[in-house]
Amino acid sequence: MARPTPVKKALRSLTWLVILMAVLAGLNTAASILASTTKNDSKDWFAGASWVPELALDLQGGTQLTLAAQNTQGDSVTSQQLNQAVNIIRQRINASGVSEAQINTQGANNIVVSIPGKPDQATIDRIEAAAKLTFRPVLYTEAATNSAVGGSDGSTASPTPYSPPASLAATPSTKPTNASDLAYVTPRLQALYTNYDCKAPDDVTTAPDDQPLVTCDQDGAAKYILGPVEVSGSDISNATSGLATDSQGTSTGQWAVNLSFNGQGTKDFRTVTNRLVSLQAPQNQFAIVLDGTVITAPATNSAITNGKAQITGSFTAESAKTLADQLKYGALPINFQVQSNENISATLGTAQLVGGLVAGLIGLILVIIYSVIQYRALAFVTVLSLTVAAALTYLVIAIMSWRIDYRLSLAGVAGLIVAIGITADSFIVYFERIRDELRDGRGLEGAVEAGWRRALRTILASDSINFLAAVVLYVLAVSDVKGFAFTLLLTTIIDIVVVVLFTHPMMQLIARSRFFGEGHRFSGLDPSALGAVYRGRAQFRAPVVDGKRQQRSAGEAQRRQTIAERKAREAAGDNGSTPDGKDD
Repeated sequence: MARPTPVKKALRSLTWLVILMAVLAGLNTAASILASTTKNDSKDWFAGASWVPELALDLQGGTQLTLAAQNTQGDSVTSQQLNQAVNIIRQRINASGVSEAQINTQGANNIVVSIPGKPDQATIDRIEAAAKLTFRPVLYTEAATNSAVGGSDGSTASPTPYSPPASLAATPSTKPTNASDLAYVTPRLQALYTNYDCKAPDDVTTAPDDQPLVTCDQDGAAKYILGPVEVSGSDISNATSGLATDSQGTSTGQWAVNLSFNGQGTKDFRTVTNRLVSLQAPQNQFAIVLDGTVITAPATNSAITNGKAQITGSFTAESAKTLADQLKYGALPINFQVQSNENISATLGTAQLVGGLVAGLIGLILVIIYSVIQYRALAFVTVLSLTVAAALTYLVIAIMSWRIDYRLSLAGVAGLIVAIGITADSFIVYFERIRDELRDGRGLEGAVEAGWRRALRTILASDSINFLAAVVLYVLAVSDVKGFAFTLLLTTIIDIVVVVLFTHPMMQLIARSRFFGEGHRFSGLDPSALGAVYRGRAQFRAPVVDGKRQQRSAGEAQRRQTIAERKAREAAGDNGSTPDGKDD
């Protein structure tokens, strides 16, 4: 089968680019129409869809809440409790779908929450509510557990292997006898579990304690049906992390979380674990639930009668400490009173945005001017490529704004401005490779293909460095720099897409045009103007055109000689002739 010609390859690449842009534009258009004509809620995949990207707090302004933490037991609020409250509030805000929020402590007992835009009352109520940690038995889950709970003396028991029932929800004929009774699982609850989406979970912050609950873990990776609450998190007297020990007191080298309960907690936990240890998996698991979301769901290896439990699993020192802190401070005896609720102006951010956009526009104009001076008519490929890159970037950001609640910050805008130089650099590398091939005597069509093979390696190497730098910045930097790193990462990927699917195909097509193919002096690809007399190994041919262009071409050829070629020329007598005796 014949190989496709460069023209066919170019048309195929451009077709894929058109399809990509049409899909992105069509997706955003359809979602925007549905969002404007349908009364949707936050769980709809198109909720909030718009052609205008969402802006972050520094550009849009928003609402600032000052919360005063109050201990319901009358004690003063400790700094550890306040810091844990900040983490809980951050999780609540993220769960409500609001991004780019800022949560900080202020003074001894205040927390300042800044949210882009105007939050609804449900979000404000969620922020003000006290944290709630509970223990619920697991009725059903398809997730495997790698953690277990046993006595603090290292005692364990082997649970019976689990065989899932053919029908989880046989219609119960009797009322449940305990919190682990599968009679709780009605057909309605089973249907809710089957259709429950952990990527868009319900707000279960205020789920009733005496009813079963369908929810997910914090990562959204596991889904559960849980029984009613049996132990309250307020009955935990202490939680620490450390290396686990066996019944002889010898360290096992495995990190664990140690729990201690007060009197009521000891009694309730004894009752629960006595029942769970005799059940099949997953009913031998109990879930530790914070604000309706499962933190962990270990299996019960032994009955805990003394109020001292030990949770083991695939913990590291850091993850064990995190879980211990969540258990110790998760059921904070704290509620929050709103001290102030005020709007935040984006005047400063708007002024900086205008300044940044003006700087970006100046940079873009300078890039175009440089391209026109350096590459003449070829500059129109640069302008079109930048336009395509800008369109793709805008479409992707607009879709991310309503699909994953991405918000464009001032740092993100800076990343987009920097991308102008990165994208233009790729074009320059490619154009210079083509011109090098023309200087070596190739025709334009051959120069385009040979130059592309050489340029692609350089472009990929350069963009790989940008990509790695963006990833490192995003992982290690604080929130403001993360915005810069994210847009830099996005535009680096788009740069490769544009160069491969647009710039190179355009060059393949224009290489066959008469204006560029014959090397018009305003095309930017005039071989004689570029000095296309160099033949390698100090061999030259006479320029085709007499006069000034001949002199310019000869001068270009001399400037491109290597050191060895210059020495050979000097050895020949430095009389204006090459080693083969021909005048240059």
